[in-house]
Amino acid sequence: MEKKISPSVLSADFSRLGEEIRALEAAGADYIHLDVMDGQFVPNITIGPLVVEAARRVTTLPLDVHLMIENADRYIDAFADAGSSLVSVHPEACPHLQRTLQAIRGRGALAAAALNPATPLCVLDHVLDDLDMILIMTVNPGFGGQKFIPAMLDKLRRLKALLASAGKNIPVEVDGGIVVDNIRTVSDAGADVFVSGSGILCTPDYAATITGMRKRLAA
Repeated sequence: MEKKISPSVLSADFSRLGEEIRALEAAGADYIHLDVMDGQFVPNITIGPLVVEAARRVTTLPLDVHLMIENADRYIDAFADAGSSLVSVHPEACPHLQRTLQAIRGRGALAAAALNPATPLCVLDHVLDDLDMILIMTVNPGFGGQKFIPAMLDKLRRLKALLASAGKNIPVEVDGGIVVDNIRTVSDAGADVFVSGSGILCTPDYAATITGMRKRLAA
């Protein structure tokens, strides 16, 4: 499966967000990752549909929208209308996960389940047919710049084994602490799509960093 890079604008300069997104596109990003936090599900508040809509106007890249919010079902239509290409939801925020995933697909977006570090893989047992991607959080969500949790490597390996035994070829995304120096190790454990916020946006040359990541992935 082709490896892809999804820079998170959580670490961007929001006073010039459009320029930052264009710079990431020019640097070779495959997706633009947008972290939506409500101060309830996670201890931080970030953006809403209006910012996703603004991002949609400045890039042709797929918008990878991660909903870290309570009662995610209430906002599926709003984020779909804003131009989300893929929407990730947390099982803890969706009492009827399969119904939520179907609702996302029904609005023309790809559907993903996002698992926090302590969320067990068994929550996926009955929704594999409804998933276009699985997002494994490799930090506890809420803030950028955190260190990758090494125990998540084993979780990635177990997830890839689970998918193989089920005969499913679902891409696995990782989010949290991804940098040039660890991206190959995380890839070898089973990740296909790599979200990186500070690992890209806190470096002086986005293109050089993304190129460095791709070189490590191809080595």
